[in-house]
Amino acid sequence: MTQNTNLKDPKDPSGRYDVVVVGGGAAGLSAALVLGRSRLRTLVVDAGEPRNAPSDHMQGYLTRDGMSPAEFLALGREEIARYGVDLVRDRAVDVSSDGDFAVELGGGDTVHARRLIVTTGLRDELPAVPGVAERYGRDVLHCPFCHGWEVRDERFGVLASSPLSVHQALMVSGWSDDVTLFLHTVAERELSDDDLRRLAAAGVKVVPGEVAALRVEDDRLTGVRLADGTAHDRTVVFVAPKAVPQTGLMERLGAELQETPFGAYPVVDPTGRTSVPGVWTAGNAMGFAEQVVHAASGGYRAASAVVGDLIMSALDAALAE
Repeated sequence: MTQNTNLKDPKDPSGRYDVVVVGGGAAGLSAALVLGRSRLRTLVVDAGEPRNAPSDHMQGYLTRDGMSPAEFLALGREEIARYGVDLVRDRAVDVSSDGDFAVELGGGDTVHARRLIVTTGLRDELPAVPGVAERYGRDVLHCPFCHGWEVRDERFGVLASSPLSVHQALMVSGWSDDVTLFLHTVAERELSDDDLRRLAAAGVKVVPGEVAALRVEDDRLTGVRLADGTAHDRTVVFVAPKAVPQTGLMERLGAELQETPFGAYPVVDPTGRTSVPGVWTAGNAMGFAEQVVHAASGGYRAASAVVGDLIMSALDAALAE
């Protein structure tokens, strides 16, 4: 990957890029690929913290099913380099705008751009149960579409974090007939009669009581232990991490956010354009449920819109003169 150590674009001695993409995951790299192919001076700022890093493989991406996330991103970085896109391993810590955007990096540099695409994603905050973080991405999972096939027909547990966990238990029952919903910190009275009827119809067993820890033997998940000492044999546990959107840069720019059950995300149009002129977003930075394939598509869409915006802005400026 091309590394521009002084972050000065060789085509513009002022150091200004056409576009800075903050975030080097699927959304950011996809956007950078389109921007590079559109002959725009582009920089990707990559902190190197992809959401799916704990997973050994990613699924459901046509032609890339089963590929490791690390390999996927490495190939993406190689592809954008062919089109002269710069990439710096750093973190964007602040941003301001006075027409152009000034992006301050953790290493001390400041880069400037005419447009900004923010693909900073989100952080998963896992339940504070011993064993969950250590097994996450292996036999502690969150998404049946990502991992369900690989663990099909195993003994599933679902660790409840809210009444919404009923939906997760019902969904994963599509991949196994042996599913137990551990209510953990959720009181049984919080479940509606309809919830209980649906769980029964799906064959999901409901176990009240707080979960104390996961049981692991020979580096494999073997069960769930409750605070009262009882144990339940399980080989896979699904959890619902709390989504923490990484919206700090958006907030500094004054972007409008909307609250959802999974955090606050920027208000965007169909291309990912935010309420801040010149700023787009894609991937998990704009929504909880964006998978890798969605993120790549969103990055492409946002970049296409940015390209059109820059072209039309230049034409408008020429006509004004």
